[in-house]
Amino acid sequence: MSLKNQIKLEGVIPATLLAFDNEFEIDEKSSRNHIKQCASTDGISAITINGHSSEVHACSFEEQKRILNFSLEEVGDFTHIINGVYADGSIEAAKIAKMSEANGASALLCFPPQSMSMGGHLRPEMALEHFKRIADSTDLPLICFNYPSSGNLTYPFETLLKLFDSVPTIKAIKDWSNDPMLHEKHIRVFQNLSNPINVLTTHSSWLMSSLVMGANGLLSGAGSVIADLQVSLFNAVKNKDLSSAQEINNKIFPLVQAFYAPPFLDMHNRMKEILVLMGLMDKAIVRPPLMKLSDAEINILRDAINISGI
Repeated sequence: MSLKNQIKLEGVIPATLLAFDNEFEIDEKSSRNHIKQCASTDGISAITINGHSSEVHACSFEEQKRILNFSLEEVGDFTHIINGVYADGSIEAAKIAKMSEANGASALLCFPPQSMSMGGHLRPEMALEHFKRIADSTDLPLICFNYPSSGNLTYPFETLLKLFDSVPTIKAIKDWSNDPMLHEKHIRVFQNLSNPINVLTTHSSWLMSSLVMGANGLLSGAGSVIADLQVSLFNAVKNKDLSSAQEINNKIFPLVQAFYAPPFLDMHNRMKEILVLMGLMDKAIVRPPLMKLSDAEINILRDAINISGI
């Protein structure tokens, strides 16, 4: 990694997709092209790999390491790379974190362990232990990925404050609280702590509203398709240019309505199909249990492209 400046966890951070071939193996050439395209977008702060958008749940440790390495080879000279830490166990998460730093990542996006889904939000000590084990294995800055407040994988507000106090290398939160009132509270409180925690919104289906609340950045799988529009929207909101922000949001609206329609789990599947329709990816192949979209839904995506004007 030849970048000399330390990463700032703010601004627009696209989360990239991962291309597969007909045998469900990683299509490295197509993935490299996609990553380079995202990383070359003027105005972004970094890119994220090995996240939801790249189907990290379906990738082995060795595949995640390979993805990190070829991403660094492709764009590491001019773009910071944030690597996802996705594991059900804290020991495995620490292993991924240590590997990420050794190989050249600039920061880590830490997912909540699925093993906490049956009530972990009631045991704040579990979250503390998980993040402490990650932090003990690396000096990289950490992003805490907070899931919807309605689910058992969320970190409640008081738990987040304890995390920030106990693990000083947490520098940002990827906020998917999915609750506008709580989201605004996160922005107002966390970004004004004595050691501020930047809120990176991932409320891509209502991005403009979220940014107007004051989020210092966004980290979004939709950035794999519309990073340029996200940059323009972020800057317009930052400059308090409401008219421009509304105009940009009018282009974004039909796309995110298509991306995030039910079932929600197909959002990144749809983003791949959009890239194929635009000639920016060869094939839209996903690993099972995800499935190919129907022709009818692909036609909906084609209409969304035409309406948005991208």
